[in-house]
Amino acid sequence: MGFVLDNVGRLIARYLDKPVEGYEPCTPSDLVALRATLRPGDVLLIEGNNHVSGIIKYLTQSTWSHSALYVGRIGDRETAEGEPLVLVEANLGLGVTAAPLSKYERLHTRICRPAGLSAEDCARVCAYATERIGFDYDLKNITDLMRYLMPLPVPQRWRRSMMALGSGHPTRIICSALIAQAFETVRYPILPRITWCESEEARREILEIRHSSLYSPRDFDISPYFEVVKPTLAQGFEYKKMNWADLPIPSGIETASSPQPAEAEGIFVPEPRHGGNGSLATA
Repeated sequence: MGFVLDNVGRLIARYLDKPVEGYEPCTPSDLVALRATLRPGDVLLIEGNNHVSGIIKYLTQSTWSHSALYVGRIGDRETAEGEPLVLVEANLGLGVTAAPLSKYERLHTRICRPAGLSAEDCARVCAYATERIGFDYDLKNITDLMRYLMPLPVPQRWRRSMMALGSGHPTRIICSALIAQAFETVRYPILPRITWCESEEARREILEIRHSSLYSPRDFDISPYFEVVKPTLAQGFEYKKMNWADLPIPSGIETASSPQPAEAEGIFVPEPRHGGNGSLATA
């Protein structure tokens, strides 16, 4: 029976992970600026383009359906094309994997940076996630996957709890539990429950950590403890130097054919990808 449930679970996961036809992000990522801006410990939010992404965005009322932790280069692991693996993420049907940044160059992304995180705690957060590469989750709990095939109207007060039903393994992976657990190891807050404690001396906040299965990608976006970092602004934005289609290009402005500054600075820029799914070499 367990073998049958595993196979059914894999079939469901394969369908949910299939890309939706006709998806076009309004603001695809600038890979060079993204690569130059990201720091270890940053959470990268992604507007996914598969079936489960649409359902997660509906349940969470958010643009973001997936999240990954940027940890920097993971040893000597790289893709078949030689690009280093720098992201740790948990994927439906795959479990915890490492990925290159170029995986999301055609998708809309956002960087959420933990404010004031010490170097020591940042290393612990990244190590926690990296050590779990290869971890899998139990596909026997089909109810966790089956409900995503039923896009029925759900009252807003039930949407978050829907993301945490069942045994939790598939749902926790979808709902950014891996990253939440990594930050919990250093007691860094995301969206803790806050209880006000009244006393004669003062009024103070008491924080309580939520269970990791209740987190979704948007929680890093709305968290008061994470800074939203936009690569275009971080790299120096000058609106006067923008090239508009109905205006002549100002003198002295470099065009798209100019050499990429990232190459001059020694930042790795991957070769253009021509088809294929970019299979990873896990050295």
